[in-house]
Amino acid sequence: MDFDGTINAAIGWLELDLPEDALRELAFLDPRQRMRRQALEIKLFAEMKAGRWNAGADTGRLLCLREPKEPRFFIHAAFCLHETGDTAAARNWLLTGPSELIEDPIFHYNIACYHCVLGESGRARSHLKRAFAMDDQLRQLAATDKDLATLGDLP
Repeated sequence: MDFDGTINAAIGWLELDLPEDALRELAFLDPRQRMRRQALEIKLFAEMKAGRWNAGADTGRLLCLREPKEPRFFIHAAFCLHETGDTAAARNWLLTGPSELIEDPIFHYNIACYHCVLGESGRARSHLKRAFAMDDQLRQLAATDKDLATLGDLP
């Protein structure tokens, strides 16, 4: 199968909520094709959906290095790092992202979670306020987010 066919098949597996099958599909690509941005993005999504946090962190950071101006790769890589239990690395990685992140409510929400887990409640509250100001729907998510549980009342 050609590159496009393999990519479409992997996307199909993801649409069926079968991330392991998507990853197996991507394995049919030759090594050079596996390093193409589209293949790496699908791989990252499949790894995240499968809960393969270490692999996702590696794929996410590779995408960040290859596409340093793409904010969402930094958000995804940091989230994967956080899910591995390395919240300090997640916070630090996210802070290395492009300046456009400052305009993204998910950046502020996630960094608030990382600060909270690391015991930095003042910083967490500040970023959470900014996230809510940018997207008030994040309040619903925050109400049940275990990472924010130690904050008590939300800002």
